[in-house]
Amino acid sequence: MSTILYARVSTAEQTLDHQQTQAEAAGFVFDAVVADHGESGRKPLRERPEGRRLYDMLRQGDVLVVRWINRLGRSYEDVTDAMRELMRRGVIVRTIISNMTFDGATKDPMQRAIRDALIAFMAAAGEAELEATREAQKAGIAHAKAQTEQTAYRGRKPSYTREQLMVISGMLGQGAGVSAIATATGLTRQTIYRVQADPVEAEAALARWA
Repeated sequence: MSTILYARVSTAEQTLDHQQTQAEAAGFVFDAVVADHGESGRKPLRERPEGRRLYDMLRQGDVLVVRWINRLGRSYEDVTDAMRELMRRGVIVRTIISNMTFDGATKDPMQRAIRDALIAFMAAAGEAELEATREAQKAGIAHAKAQTEQTAYRGRKPSYTREQLMVISGMLGQGAGVSAIATATGLTRQTIYRVQADPVEAEAALARWA
């Protein structure tokens, strides 16, 4: 049996090394690492260049490690389709965040029902989070534009990147504590509190310094 890390690196601010370091810090050891970069992350897993290679590599009993199941797709349909295919193949999917396990070899119908319901909930939450992030980005850009029209002062440069802000927003939405988010992102608790208190300004700060 093999353990494979799959990463989606969708922005210039993300790095494969960072995601791999997070996974290793969580105790995972890999036989292989597969990553898709850039615009390919907007496609369903099977249509991504490395996603297709991933399907070819995985066998029954293998473990697929992902940061969160939304790495497998951008929409509810994409994520649930990918997870169903992996479950049919008997692949075990584990997440770095929250250390969750989805066992494709499960035969008990009640356990399968609970597993599938949880996958559906997480996929729906992931799509809702993505839409909320897009709206926050729009609001942040509009806020930054209004401030720029009033004054050239951009304020203090953000200590976080776009990827880190997305991680903060996602983990806050999942009910994670400030300490856990600080550990996952490498940021200070004070930074997490500031983002939590005013997410629109957090987006605006990134826009002002873009």
